[in-house]
Amino acid sequence: MKFALFFGNRGFMPAELIESARRDMIKAVTDAGYDYLIMSEDATRYGAVETRAEGFKYAEWLKSHEGEYDGVILCMPIFIDENGAITALQDAKVPILMQAYPDEIGKMDFVNRRDAFCGKFSVTDVFEQYKVPYTVLKPHVVNPRSGIFRQNLNDFAAICRVVRGMRKFNLGCIGARTTAFKTVRFDEVTMQRHGVNVESFDLSDLFEKVRNKNNNDEKVQEKKKILKKYTDFSKVPEDRKNTLAKISVVIDEYIDEYYLDAISLRCWNEMETYLRVCPCVLISELNDRGIVAACEIDMCSAITMRALSLASQGPAACLDWNNNYGDDPDKVILFHCGSTAKALMQGEGTVTEHKMFAKGDPGSGWGSNEGRIAAFPMTFSNCKTEDGKITIYFSEGKFTDDKIETGYFGCAGVGEIPDLQNKLIFLARGGFKHHTTIAKGHYKQVLEEAFNTYLKYNVVSIDK
Repeated sequence: MKFALFFGNRGFMPAELIESARRDMIKAVTDAGYDYLIMSEDATRYGAVETRAEGFKYAEWLKSHEGEYDGVILCMPIFIDENGAITALQDAKVPILMQAYPDEIGKMDFVNRRDAFCGKFSVTDVFEQYKVPYTVLKPHVVNPRSGIFRQNLNDFAAICRVVRGMRKFNLGCIGARTTAFKTVRFDEVTMQRHGVNVESFDLSDLFEKVRNKNNNDEKVQEKKKILKKYTDFSKVPEDRKNTLAKISVVIDEYIDEYYLDAISLRCWNEMETYLRVCPCVLISELNDRGIVAACEIDMCSAITMRALSLASQGPAACLDWNNNYGDDPDKVILFHCGSTAKALMQGEGTVTEHKMFAKGDPGSGWGSNEGRIAAFPMTFSNCKTEDGKITIYFSEGKFTDDKIETGYFGCAGVGEIPDLQNKLIFLARGGFKHHTTIAKGHYKQVLEEAFNTYLKYNVVSIDK
């Protein structure tokens, strides 16, 4: 990722503090593994911005690099001039991190005193007046050389990833909503107004494309090798391996042709009835290689999965709020039939016949990737479309290493979530679905900042 660096100035403040800030910030950004853009030191006095004229000059420089940077770091080495800052950045159109230097005890004389603690309010006040969104993180003032600023940078990078990836993306809807599942209804126009472009495909078209694929097709054979390497396929009959490979190839073709960033798939029961397979493992593999895929035509879950994946830089999963875990009020078994990415599991899993379909129609459900979800800290989220708004929640918990009995089919894990019972009541009363989506790591603060401040979703808190 790349950040554009901005440095403010005020005429009577010491120039040395700006010069050292440029060095500090470049080192902080590059040491954290990020790239940067910086205006020439000769472009303005000290390469910083004080006046409106200098602000216009910075804005023109920034415009010349449009598309090259993911966010702006507004550095306040001192009590900077807010007029130059707002002139420079009011049209930045990317997240802006407000960073202000702390003063140091023993260095409060005129040569060394910064007053950025106070000046930060001056800048944020003007940005509020102009309705220019920005990010402020704790603590109020922080030195770029400190470890805590490294965390601020990583959080800001995650915010920038989410904002850039969610402002505009293509979501594929493969199949119609299953009649029995009104819970996964969605409003396509509302999604479009939030930058989510939906491309819809009839399941009959997928079936016809699969039937027209030859078992010996090079892409089909290559896909079989990939799937067999991905997880344990040893129990799957050869003809079902071929069918699963063909479906995977066809889904890839949709993704390539329509530039899809995420998909949701009608996964039952037509595939089981007519193609004699269950696509759980294909959804698992898609998520593991970085393409968001939700099951059961849950388009809203696909949205939050993409957000979680962007924040965590890893796969997300769509899971059912499925079972209580004994009498523990803060534990729950989160489950799906086998669509969880391998990176989130204890091991690779084993592809089996889906037990729900095998019960009534033996041989119809090959493709459930059974296993267990690993223990890790997690963020969970979901959303709904209603009255022209996308309402979304974020919260945190963890997956534990608590055992689930051997006879429990599919892929599941035990989630531990503080105050779970009150959160479940909130979700039920709020009209949220029986799914939630999860990713590894804690990103609640990052995601709420991205969706509240920049993406303008209706963010609700389920945490008291």
